[in-house]
Formats: sequence, structure tokens, C-alpha cells
Amino acid sequence: MFSSQTYIDRRKKLKARFTSGILLFMGNEDSPINYTDNCYPFRQDSSFLYFFGIDQPGLTGIIDVDKDDEIIFGDELSIDDVVWIGLQPRLIDQATAVGISEVKPKASLSGFLSSSRKIHFLPPYRHLNQIKISEWLNIPTNKIKEEASRELIDAVISLRSVKSSEEISQMEEAVNLSRKLHLMAMSMAKKGITELKILSVLTEIVVGLGSRFSYNPIITKNGQTLHNVDYINKLNDGDLLLVDTGAESLSHYAGDITRTFAVGGVFDDRQKEIYGIVLKMEVESISMCKPGISYADVHNQAMITMANGLIELGLMKGDPVEVVNAGAHALFCPHGLGHMIGLDVHDMEDLGEDIVGYDDEVSRSDQFGTKSLRFGRKLGENFTLTVEPGIYFIPELTALWKAEGKFEQFINYNQLAAYQNFGGIRIEDNIVITADGARILGKSIPKNLKDIQS
Repeated sequence: MFSSQTYIDRRKKLKARFTSGILLFMGNEDSPINYTDNCYPFRQDSSFLYFFGIDQPGLTGIIDVDKDDEIIFGDELSIDDVVWIGLQPRLIDQATAVGISEVKPKASLSGFLSSSRKIHFLPPYRHLNQIKISEWLNIPTNKIKEEASRELIDAVISLRSVKSSEEISQMEEAVNLSRKLHLMAMSMAKKGITELKILSVLTEIVVGLGSRFSYNPIITKNGQTLHNVDYINKLNDGDLLLVDTGAESLSHYAGDITRTFAVGGVFDDRQKEIYGIVLKMEVESISMCKPGISYADVHNQAMITMANGLIELGLMKGDPVEVVNAGAHALFCPHGLGHMIGLDVHDMEDLGEDIVGYDDEVSRSDQFGTKSLRFGRKLGENFTLTVEPGIYFIPELTALWKAEGKFEQFINYNQLAAYQNFGGIRIEDNIVITADGARILGKSIPKNLKDIQS
């Protein structure tokens, strides 16, 4: 939790964007795994955290623009609650700590929302919150997302996109926590170790730090599967181990880091060549980032760099710009260069991925691979993003494209046969856009070949 003034200022900036109405922010409830009292670990809604800061279930925040009122709706603990979970800070005290003096019972919220004034709400991503809004505002559940307030969505995105110095400090903390995980994974990447064993040790570390993973870790020797979370393999010398994992800071800001390294610490020549291309893509992309440049242009240049490298290796052919314009590069990198990061690992994407990542100036591509770029619009100072290029050899995709004769003018399919068991390489850092460029957040995490080879 930040200072009360931080939350007061955030709400003040938000209110200034509206002339009237009620701004409704739904916190999350405990989410049952298989029955009511057996729940997943609680995670508060990020926009509620941003404006109201209280990290407990069962709360709703209200900003009444007309009356200049700010209210938390929620219940103080009963003696039954205390018996089961112990004495907790009073809700009124927590509200005071974020600059709110008025707390009302949860049951009174429905009556409060019966006002004829405009009620602005964000699109709920949990079904329970959809049901609540349906009951409070008499909106069919299948209409709720389209009835969500675009005005409020745009205002929240505008404010949350620009990180304050205290937020950036929290993101540095998240990256530094994530760094501990990656250094441990690197040290464990030995013959005979299982992916599951590495996960178990990383879990022990993240829990011991009082943190949590900011997303399900990817720890795999099959890096060609982009979101591989099986953890079923035993490592052998010569394998590449791709580790994509991050921890949350204590204020729930996310780290999202990827490193790929050789089991046993020695890359073979082919692995060095592909790794060198990916590293060049990442380093060049970070150096390109600055206010005013579109991230779509940064992505495009990274793909041209990749195509040029693969042409030099004989895996592709032709002009690298033509390769990327045609979309042939996506055989090797079917995802985007990165996304915004903050309180969410894919920051604010619950509000609409296209709304967060694109605008009237930069529209989303419909080309395979490029359409998976989650963020393409122009960068602004104090935006925080991931930069995560990769090269992957996906046997199923290669076989399909070859059978279809797809992009034969750009892809040397015969040369790819020797790479079908290669896997994939991804390198990812988190950056903040500065006044005239960008810098990597957190302490350095080894990624140069000389630093990750034994």
C-alpha cells in the first residue's frame, strides 16, 4: 500500500475527467476451488487496488462525481469471522489509510445504485461480478460487457499507463524478486533434473519471499510450445531450457522475465547462432524504444532483424523486409514483441486488449503472428513494457506450411529438417520508457552467452 495521498490524488485525477455520474469499482471475492470454504489464493482486482488500495475480498469502491463523495462498501468482521480467521485490521481504518472516511455496509450498495444517474463501470472478467452488476443495474449478463463505460475504461487506461516513481520502484522490486528465480533455475539446469523439480524449488523461493508468481511459470525444454506448463520432462545435456517466470512485488506489481540457457552450460554451434539472433533482436528493440515511436514499428524491425539472421543461416531467403511484409517470418516467431506490464502481467488487458494496445493512429494487424502483438501504439514516457523476442522451430506448423507450399519463395524447408528437434529460444526483459529512450528495470539478469555458459 502506498501513502493515502497517492490514492487521493489518483481518484482526484479520475474525477476530473467526468462531469457527473457514479464511478463503480468492484473488488474481487474469494473464488472457490471446489466448495465455498476451499478457495484459490485471493487476488484483488487491479483497478480497485490502483484507486482504493485495500487488499481484501468483499469490497466495492464508489466515486460519486456529483457529490464529490468517495465510499467503500463492505462489512466489518463479525465475531464468527474472528474465530475462524483471527482479528484483522478494521475496514474503517483501512479506508482511512487510503484517504476515505466513509464506509457503508455491503447490503446497502444495491439501494445506493438505484439512482437514476449514470453509473460507469468497468467490464468484469469474473462471472460473479457479472451477476452482481446484472442484479444491481438490471442489465442482462450477456449485455454487461457492451454496457461497460468506454469513458471510464479510457480514463483508467490513461492513468494506469503512466507509472509514477513509486510504481516504478515496485516494478524494480518485482523484477529483482524474479531475478532470484532465474538465477536459481540457471544453477539447477543439469542433466537428470526434472522441470518439475525446478518448479518446486522456485515455488519455495517465491513463497519464502512472501510473494507469489505473477503468472503460471513456463519451465520447459520444449520452448517451441509458447505457453508450455507441463513440467513433465527430465533434462539432458544438449537441451535448451526456457524459463519464463516472474514474481509479484508486495504491492502486486508484476515481473515477467524469460531466459533460455543450455543444460549443462554449453551451447552447441547451432544454438549459439539462433541465440545470437534473438539477443540481437532484444537489444536492438530496447535501444529503439523511446517516447513517440510506435511499438508496432519496434516489433516490425525486430522481425526484420530475425529474418535477416535466418537468411544468413540459409533457413530463409529473399529480402528480409519482403519476408516480414508477407508474414513468412511468423513461422519462427508467431507472437508479438511484448505488452504493457504493471499491476497485471498483461497490464489492463481485462479492459480490452485492443483498447489498451491500439488507437486511432495504430490499428491491429490481421496477419498471422503480427496479429498477436498485444501492444502496438506509440510509447509514452513512464510506460512499462516487456520486450520478449523469440525464435521457435515448431514441427507441426512447419509441416503444415510445407504441405501447403506456403511462402516457398522465402523459406528453405529442406534446411529446416535439421532443426525440428531444436525447441525455442526467448529472451525477455521489462523496461520503462524514459524521456529520451528506455532502460531495463531491476538488477541485471545474465543473458550474454559469455555469462550463461560454463
